[in-house]
Amino acid sequence: MPRMLCSHSFRRICTVFTLWAVCGLSALSAWDYDKLLKLAQQRYGSNAAKTVVELQNVINNVKSLPEADKLKRVNEYINKKFQFIDDQTVWQQADYWASPLEMIGKSAGDCEDFSIIKYMTLVDAGVATDKLRLSYVKAKIGGTNSTLTQAHMVVTYYADPDAEPLILDNLISEIRPASRRPDLTPVFSFNQGGVYAGSGSQASASIDRLSRWKDVLLRMQADGIGQKD
Repeated sequence: MPRMLCSHSFRRICTVFTLWAVCGLSALSAWDYDKLLKLAQQRYGSNAAKTVVELQNVINNVKSLPEADKLKRVNEYINKKFQFIDDQTVWQQADYWASPLEMIGKSAGDCEDFSIIKYMTLVDAGVATDKLRLSYVKAKIGGTNSTLTQAHMVVTYYADPDAEPLILDNLISEIRPASRRPDLTPVFSFNQGGVYAGSGSQASASIDRLSRWKDVLLRMQADGIGQKD
């Protein structure tokens, strides 16, 4: 059965830009696994601690692989490991962006949480940040002829700036090029280079407002993800 979509309004979504440079995105590849393990055990118990070890092993095992294999292994692992549960149920909030440690602790998250942990895992596995984006899309629901859409977030991977992106999605584990996901209409994406309108290959705006992403970056750094060298 396919996983559910996120249900946030696009008006709210369009307020989530943040200033990546403020939080030092270039350092986000450094994970302090000793700190993560300790915090997982303290906050969430032994199952969360075991997941931290498991995730570290996944990352270590894919670091030497070609990028296509890294994408496949990470996407499959995270989709199988965690449940889709909406923010209201998990966090008693309409919209909350969980850090990887928080998602590990809850063993669940929504589409933003799946995308964030995939993004951070791939960066730690050695994928360059300029090849990855967190992408908001309109996802068609209700069948081929339906006009209903919901807000959804995925990770998009670009082998080069003008390449057709590959879609890493919590809805399906098969990684497909964008042309094979006609159910998804790009709205915007973002990475350390800025905000990209639609499926554009060039940043159309800088990220100059603080919001949920800065908050989750700061929580990740406090957890041991994104520590400066």
